[in-house]
Amino acid sequence: MVIKVAQQQQQQQQQMHSSSPPDLAKLNELFPSSEAYYQSMSRPKTIAKPDKIALKSMTRDEMKDWLVSIDEKPSRVEQLIESMYRRRQLSPTKAAAGEEEKDDDGNSSVSNYCNDVEDMSSEISAKFRAKMHELASFGGDLTLDSINVAKDGTRKVTYALSDGGIVESVIIPPLPGEAEEDGKKGRTTVCVSSQLGCAMNCQFCFTAKMGLRKNLNANQIVQQVVNARDIAGEDVTNVVFMGMGEPLHNTENVLKAVKIMTDPKGLNFSKNRVTVSTSGLIPGIERFLDESDCMLAVSLNATTNEIRNWIMPINRKYPLEDLLGVIRERFSNNSSGGGGGSSSSSSSSSSDERAKRSRRQQRVFFEYIMLANVNDSFEDADRIIEISKTIPCKINLIYFNTHDGSEFTCSNQEHILAFRNYLLENGVLATIRKSRGDEEMAACGQLGKPEDQANWKPQPPRMKPPKSMSI
Repeated sequence: MVIKVAQQQQQQQQQMHSSSPPDLAKLNELFPSSEAYYQSMSRPKTIAKPDKIALKSMTRDEMKDWLVSIDEKPSRVEQLIESMYRRRQLSPTKAAAGEEEKDDDGNSSVSNYCNDVEDMSSEISAKFRAKMHELASFGGDLTLDSINVAKDGTRKVTYALSDGGIVESVIIPPLPGEAEEDGKKGRTTVCVSSQLGCAMNCQFCFTAKMGLRKNLNANQIVQQVVNARDIAGEDVTNVVFMGMGEPLHNTENVLKAVKIMTDPKGLNFSKNRVTVSTSGLIPGIERFLDESDCMLAVSLNATTNEIRNWIMPINRKYPLEDLLGVIRERFSNNSSGGGGGSSSSSSSSSSDERAKRSRRQQRVFFEYIMLANVNDSFEDADRIIEISKTIPCKINLIYFNTHDGSEFTCSNQEHILAFRNYLLENGVLATIRKSRGDEEMAACGQLGKPEDQANWKPQPPRMKPPKSMSI
C-alpha cells in the first residue's frame, strides 16, 4: 500500500518537475549496491529562476553589473543592499512617540526588513522603485511555516519552498550563564540549511534519510539569516552551515551566500563568525579555502577508514588520508610538512602558493559525534592526538541526538568527559558542544522530514557495519 501511494505521488511530481524521483521499479537498477549509490551521486538541479530577478541571490558586484545592464547607476547598489539587509527605521514622529509600525489589521509589523520591493524607503525615487517592482524581487523564496520553541529557548524554524518541500533552520540563543561574558552579550547562532535533504547518507543523521531532493539557491540561504534576525533581533551574531544538506555539495550557492552575509554594508557578519561545515568533499574544501576567508569545520567522526566508511560513506571516495592531507597542507604551521606526494616543481609551487595564502582561521574545527562503542575508545583518542600533532585544530565533541530508527546510541556523559579530558591532558584543544533543542528535533543531526512527499526520493541504502563491529 505504501509503495502504491508513493508511485501515485511520484506520477504527480513528474508532471510538475523535470527533476522527478525515479520509478520505484528501477530502484535496484539505479542503486544496485551502496557503493554504486555514492559513485553515481549527481548534482541536483537548483530551483528554477522566477520571472523577477532575485536580488538576494546577488553579491554586491553582481548587483552592480545588473544595474548597469538595466541602465541604472551602479551606485544604486547601496540603496538596494541597505533596503534588504538593514533594519527599517520608524519615522522620526513615530520613533519619538515610541510607536510601533502596524500592518493593515493593526498588528505589529511582521518584519523589520524589506522583503518586498514595495517596502523600500520613500526617500528613494519613485521611478527607481517602480522599475525595481517590475524587474526584481527582494523575497527569499521561502514562506514561514512554523516556529517551535524548546525549553532552552532554541527555536526550530521551518519554511515552505515555493515548488514543494520544507527546509529547516535553528536559532540558538545563549544559555542564561552565557548571556554576559566580559561585559559582552553572549552569542546567538543561526544554523542554516543549504539543501533540501542530503546525498551524503551519514548513518547517524536524520536528514540523510531524505536523500538529496534539491539545492537551495543563495537567496533562500540568505533569507534564513534575515528571518533569524527578524525573529531574534540584532543579537544574532553567528551563522553555521550545519542544517540540512552538505554545504560543499552546493558550493556555488554557499560561497555566494557567505559573501553576501559578510558584506560590511549589508548583514555585516564577521568572517570569523560564519562557519561552513563539511563531511569531507575535498574539491569543495579546496575551492572554499581558495575563495573564502570564513571558517571551515570538518565532520571527522571517526579515526579509521573502516569506521568512517561505514558511518560516513563519502569516505569511500575521499578517504581519511586524502582528507587529512588536504587539511594539513592548508593549515599546517610549516608548508613543508605533511607531504607524501610528488616532489615535482609544479606541484611544489602550487602547494607553496596555497600555503602562503594568509587565512584568518589558524585552526581547523574538527567535529566529532560521540557514538557509544563505535568511535569513542581511547585508541580513537590516541589517533586524534596524532592528527593534532601535524594539523592545528580544535576538536568539538558532540552528543549524538537520537531519532526514530537509529541503531546508534550516545556515549554516556562520564565517558565523554573522560575522553575530552584525555585529549586536553595530551595537548589537544577540545570542547564538548552542548545539545540544544533536541526535544523539538532541532538538535544536530535531527533536521528534516523524510516522510514529506514533495520532491520525493527513495531513502538511500543503509550501510552494513564492518564485521569487526557490533553495536
